[in-house]
Amino acid sequence: MAYYTTELFSFLRELSANNNRPWFQAHKDEFDRLRVLWLDDLQKMIDLMAQWESGMAGMTAKQSAYRIYRDTRFSQDKTPYKVYFSASMSPKGRRMEHYGGYYLQMDIRPGETGFYGGVWQPDAANLKKLRNAIIDNIEEFEEVIHQPQMEKLYPGWVGERLKSAPKGWAKDHPQIELLRLKDYGKFHPCDESFFYTPDWPERAADMMHVLKPLIDFLNYSLDEDTSF
Repeated sequence: MAYYTTELFSFLRELSANNNRPWFQAHKDEFDRLRVLWLDDLQKMIDLMAQWESGMAGMTAKQSAYRIYRDTRFSQDKTPYKVYFSASMSPKGRRMEHYGGYYLQMDIRPGETGFYGGVWQPDAANLKKLRNAIIDNIEEFEEVIHQPQMEKLYPGWVGERLKSAPKGWAKDHPQIELLRLKDYGKFHPCDESFFYTPDWPERAADMMHVLKPLIDFLNYSLDEDTSF
């Protein structure tokens, strides 16, 4: 018997083809049923992650899950609904977005389904703090990012980067590629079939466990008092 997640992705494909309020309202009961099942699995994943990420103890799936409704106020795309289910989990608490955390996205678009970990779009002060921490502790940082499982599952970096060196840094700095990053995040894309069996929360938690040393480094760096 197929797991409900096959229905979930089918629903998202239908939603993509009929991304309007009348269609969604006509299928709201189906959406609500699938979301309840997904939240149950998401809670399993969070509870498993809390075994090695103590800051996530007591976190709930409802706190972590994003809504299906798009914010269209500043977008040329006025379609009202997302075509994916997603959630973010931070060891610093609910939606502490200037800290490093974990992110799950289940998406019908190619290359968009998968697992993310890192700091996304930090403000100027925190980005400066992260750059300084990485350079000041470059051996520790490289040990983290070059762990075999990290390199295998999360190669490279995702997000924006500067075309040149940031202000105050030499263009020929030996770590210039790290300094040019505007986001410090890793992403592992996967096929939707990853979620087709009931054990996906366990496998997803294992997948994100690989990211913990990076999250620890980034959050320690953001917490560090550099005022003296």
